[in-house]
Amino acid sequence: MSMATPPALRIEVRDVEPATPAVAPALCFRLDVRADAPVQALTLATQIRIDAAARGYDGQAPHRLKELFGPPEEWGRNLSSLLWTQTVTHVPAFDGSTTTPVTVACTYDFDVAAAKYLHGLPDGEVPLRFLFTGTVFYLDDGRLQAACLPWDTEADFRMPVTVWKDLMDRHFPDTAWIRLERGTFDRLYEHRVRHTLPGWDDAVRSLLETGGG
Repeated sequence: MSMATPPALRIEVRDVEPATPAVAPALCFRLDVRADAPVQALTLATQIRIDAAARGYDGQAPHRLKELFGPPEEWGRNLSSLLWTQTVTHVPAFDGSTTTPVTVACTYDFDVAAAKYLHGLPDGEVPLRFLFTGTVFYLDDGRLQAACLPWDTEADFRMPVTVWKDLMDRHFPDTAWIRLERGTFDRLYEHRVRHTLPGWDDAVRSLLETGGG
């Protein structure tokens, strides 16, 4: 008796919107999943990468992204793909097609390359590449079988950068976050107390003005 072949899957990214409800910033990508045979369940691991070389850069963008990729004249060899996030989604049984959400937590930590890149883009679209791995479960003559997704299961999506910026403005209106070493923070705190500065913005601003920043 020959065994049935696993369902062939095709996955596309339909759209993206802010995840709701969410106490922390997160985006919800909706995936359209199509199969040529009934699927009992799907465990889907998704790696999302920023395909930085798949768009152009002008205006202030090269200057703002210099910390990530170096001087623009070196971007021919430095402009690389960036890992944004990895997540796992469990998709229930479906026959033919289904739509499943993939929720991505977003950080405003500027030690994270993806956050630095998204903040640095003034406008336009973010070229994303979704790489999928996982396990598809299906029935073969009444018996539950499992098969790995083909290694080349992937999808491209171009996300308007305003989606990420609007999300951050909603959670952190007119603010940004930086992380300091404890020793640096103690020195900044001492500077603020010594000069009777009312807030952290005032402390940093006074140092920038003193240093010509």
